[in-house]
Amino acid sequence: MASKSKRILYTATATIMGVGVVYALAIVGNQSKGPIESTLNHVEQTIAKVEEKVILNGKSETRADKLSWLKPYFSSKEKVRNPSDFLFGAYDNRSENSFLPNIELEDSLHTQFPLIHVYTAWGSKAEQQFPTKQVNDIITLGSIPVITWEPWLVSFDDQKQERLRPASERDKNGLSDIANGVYDFYLSNWAHQAQKIHAPILLRFGHEMNDPYRYPWGPQNNNPADFVAAWKHVHQVFNQEGATNVVWVWSPHPAFGFFDEYYPGNNYVDYIGIGTLNYGPIAAWAKWWSFDDIFGQHYNALNQFKKPILLTEFASLSYGGNRSKWYAEALKNIPTKYPSVKGLLFFHFNADNTTTQQVLDWSIVNDPKTLAAIRKEVNQWNSDAKKGWVQ
Repeated sequence: MASKSKRILYTATATIMGVGVVYALAIVGNQSKGPIESTLNHVEQTIAKVEEKVILNGKSETRADKLSWLKPYFSSKEKVRNPSDFLFGAYDNRSENSFLPNIELEDSLHTQFPLIHVYTAWGSKAEQQFPTKQVNDIITLGSIPVITWEPWLVSFDDQKQERLRPASERDKNGLSDIANGVYDFYLSNWAHQAQKIHAPILLRFGHEMNDPYRYPWGPQNNNPADFVAAWKHVHQVFNQEGATNVVWVWSPHPAFGFFDEYYPGNNYVDYIGIGTLNYGPIAAWAKWWSFDDIFGQHYNALNQFKKPILLTEFASLSYGGNRSKWYAEALKNIPTKYPSVKGLLFFHFNADNTTTQQVLDWSIVNDPKTLAAIRKEVNQWNSDAKKGWVQ
């Protein structure tokens, strides 16, 4: 009871401090550029860290204790590549400055995630460099980081790199440029920073490369051979920099096929990563798809590569059907029905405007029926598959 009271007190204090930041921003307005803006951003991040430390004080050790079974994975890349346990995790879009949102979801599901997922893009900006702070925070929490790494080539400053083509031309055959070393100035530094992390990192590079509609590194700008060459070159740069702690996640879109053409080869891939998002009838191109519709019908084709499968974006919208039922049916007997699936990352994004003009809410933390359905199904799995879950 005392712990809960402390949490309420400190959360209230953080809220008051947050209001102060908002008020300060309102006062300074456009004058907040430069040093003032930097100071306020620093204050905001400090609030987040204070809140996190307070809430996790006395709890982080408990979390680490409950994840003690994961410790052998930190010292053995081979164990990560061939997990004996089912590895749950999540991405939460609110976790830029603090992973408390991830922990809130964990609390709602009565578990601790061995994996925590973040996204980062290629580019010249500070936030597009290797996410050292986020990675170290994840490891401190006792989890293994998963990074989706998106090659947005237009985000580089061409005034600083003479070899870069004009931004308007950069996407066309951009993967060929990567393969030919044009972006090694970025790759080498990124790999060098990854090498400094004394823990495994799951790296999901250039995901959904076979989708001709979504990303500029897709087949509308590149052919499969370009992707394979780029993947192998990136892999080679990481090896040259000694970043052998990286675990490579190859992640095609299940619906667009051509898996063989885009597969870099067994020596360059550790995991097959597959997104399984049910959009429902939110757009003309979508309808209420079951998990078996999205993933199950492609399982045999993906399983031919004889690699563990990670469900990298696992979620359903609530519009157009029964979401709690969707999760229950999706999770029912996954370890026995799809034995190559060794992990699952909840896609907990409450403000997704990347696919449609509408802002989509994939979050489930405030959906008690769905949370109950997930807990019920997972708790029926065998003990190794549901390690860390409680009733």
